[in-house]
Amino acid sequence: MAASNSKLRSSFSFPNLVLSCLNLILFLLSTASLAPILLLKTHPTSLGYALLISSFISLLSSFIGFYSRLTHFCFMTHISFVLASLASQILGFLALFTKEKSSLSKLDSPRDPKEAKVLVRLECGILMAMFVLQVVVLIFTCALHRCWMKEYEGLEEEREKMAAKRSMKMAEFGEDSMVDGAKMSEEKSKELDEKVKSKLKLCD
Repeated sequence: MAASNSKLRSSFSFPNLVLSCLNLILFLLSTASLAPILLLKTHPTSLGYALLISSFISLLSSFIGFYSRLTHFCFMTHISFVLASLASQILGFLALFTKEKSSLSKLDSPRDPKEAKVLVRLECGILMAMFVLQVVVLIFTCALHRCWMKEYEGLEEEREKMAAKRSMKMAEFGEDSMVDGAKMSEEKSKELDEKVKSKLKLCD
């Protein structure tokens, strides 16, 4: 089993490296998305907290994605966080992009309106970049997992075939040893019969 795992890691080392790099970029973007919200207002409003939660979900998703490439973490757990992250990103983007004035009033920033508008648009751009990158990560993760499962199934079949061959060889060896044992017992019985006959002749 250890040999099969090492074969899988070596065969998918480059795709794993690419996916780890994508998750690292996503992690950095998620960290950067916190700055505009905190700069708009140190103590965020309900909309600000919603955007912060979206960023934290993305942070957690990218961290789990990076960690899962190193340890083959549970696939479904990672995908669940990715989907939650995508949903929060698109909702945040739509809220800021389609209703900019309403979002600015809800964020209630003490900053200059022009500065606040720039920060909101910056946050909007970061969310869009995060969404696109997260979609790429999702597709890449699913494709890599599918390839990994096919490779793993192939190695398992190969291992089962090797085990079947080994058991057949052991069975053949067992049959040969049984035949040899029977021959030896026959020879010994013949020798014993000859000895008995020779003794009987001497007695006569």
